Amino acid sequence: MEDRKIRAALDRHWAASDANDFEVEHEIYREDAVLDYPQSGERIRGRRNIQSSRAAQPNRKRFAVRRIVGADDLWITEYVLTYDGQPSYTVSIMEFLDGKVARETQYFGDPFEPGPSRAQWVERMP
Repeated sequence: MEDRKIRAALDRHWAASDANDFEVEHEIYREDAVLDYPQSGERIRGRRNIQSSRAAQPNRKRFAVRRIVGADDLWITEYVLTYDGQPSYTVSIMEFLDGKVARETQYFGDPFEPGPSRAQWVERMP
């Protein structure tokens, strides 16, 4: 699949994620897709199971994509996933096979206060 088509599919996926449109959000996945959450040690197998696990999430979610980079069958999205007003800085690594996501790995990082030891060299980001 051409890079521009994958990029368009990713844009549609993340827009649907933000809109809580679970059907459109999961069109990008193969039926046998695998989703890994390394930090919690969880693996979810199958598009329907991935979709069901996300639909069951009780929190209000918002997605703000910061950037998408990739080519061929490997694409990375950096975004802020906000659960009930609390941001989590997230990276999604998607591996495509025949134009659909075969494997996704997501990493989450919660915000933290800057360390005082480097205060003289930093500026606060918005």
